Amino acid sequence: MYKYFGTDGFRGTANVDLMPEHAFKIGRFLGWYFSKKSPAKILIGKDTRRSSYMFESALASGIAASGADAYLLHVTTTASVSYLACEENFDCGIMISASHNPFYDNGIKLINSSGEKIDGELIHEIEAYIDSESDTIPHAERDGIGRVVDYADGRAKYLDYIIKLAGRSYEGLKIGLDCANGSAWKMAKDIFDSLGAETYVIGNKPNGLNINLDCGSTHIDSLKQLVKDNNLDIGLAFDGDADRCLAVDEKGNFLSGDHIMYICAKHMKKHGLLKTNTVVTTVMSNLGLYKMFDELEIDYLKTAVGDKYVWEAMKEGSHIIGGEQSGHIIHSDCLCTGDGLISAVKLMHVVLDEGLPVSKLHEELVIFPQVLKNVIVTDKDETLNDGFVQARVKELEAALGNCGRILLRKSGTEPVLRIMAEAETIERCNEVVDSIIDAMNQKAYLIEVR
Repeated sequence: MYKYFGTDGFRGTANVDLMPEHAFKIGRFLGWYFSKKSPAKILIGKDTRRSSYMFESALASGIAASGADAYLLHVTTTASVSYLACEENFDCGIMISASHNPFYDNGIKLINSSGEKIDGELIHEIEAYIDSESDTIPHAERDGIGRVVDYADGRAKYLDYIIKLAGRSYEGLKIGLDCANGSAWKMAKDIFDSLGAETYVIGNKPNGLNINLDCGSTHIDSLKQLVKDNNLDIGLAFDGDADRCLAVDEKGNFLSGDHIMYICAKHMKKHGLLKTNTVVTTVMSNLGLYKMFDELEIDYLKTAVGDKYVWEAMKEGSHIIGGEQSGHIIHSDCLCTGDGLISAVKLMHVVLDEGLPVSKLHEELVIFPQVLKNVIVTDKDETLNDGFVQARVKELEAALGNCGRILLRKSGTEPVLRIMAEAETIERCNEVVDSIIDAMNQKAYLIEVR
């Protein structure tokens, strides 16, 4: 466990939990650590949050003070930092973003020279330096002070890569894009325009305060309306740093990450492209997805929640596709991390290949209703291990049989248990979740239902 960093970086409310002093010290450490043999090159990207500019300056100052060079991509996607860190031989990359969180939160994600998240041992060293009272890292002097370099050209290299991945014209297609007033606000339109699509764009007027505000992958209704009002062929929604992609079909129906993995995996299997015949999912993927994979004779793995765990399983088993219900989807033949823009062009590849309306591509996938409630309890482990609570869960699982499932998992940062049920109706889901909460309440573990 880490003090500051979680599975997706150092995240918190800007100037409350995450301070510019933290960013400066992270920059100082990374600049020193990677410059032991020769001056390091460190890549920095950011999303559109007002505080991202503050953290960018602090990180760059710390890097330069330690004698390394900071290359600024400016507003860009998390995946572009990962791609360029690897392809352009940077020592490491940093992305400033809190993903789908509101504007007042921010985060610092650290990426190694292979485009993957930096390993845990180095994170522990960084945290120790953040907490150290004395500064043991030397300051660079004279011509040893590092440079801060404008590297906007890096974005163009990444965009060119995505366009080449698409590999075909989108002429004749009407495509809606919701860019969440975030990292993809201009990049997504540039890509789809260059491919010949007729684009309709919302969430493309960032002001530093409106990232993810009633738009993007966490607020899909505006995109649904855009698709229906303009008779579009498809709508694509990204989150704040564009590592997620969700979709809306031509009828205005929502497509989760599970839908997109189903469409892509089915197409890949059909054309002999699904190496290992396996899709990596998390425990939050829908039961309906697994039933369809069983019918298609596609194998699957289930990991803990987090694209970090999805990638670890994909890498270990050489699997080609994996992801989360939330829209983090990894295509390992393209990149080692979730990329909303890659997910979008991969989905469009299937649409063009099959020559069918998007609604036809997922019509056989039946998604089970799902209810998730967060409960604050006196003790997470004691509650989960209680015999009375366990008996209630087993009783409900037996009653659901093959027509539903129950998942209980602990929050990593709060005294919260997440209780999820899937069943054939939303009413049945609520009954199951409420019954488990009642069992916890009877044993005096329950404090509050959120």
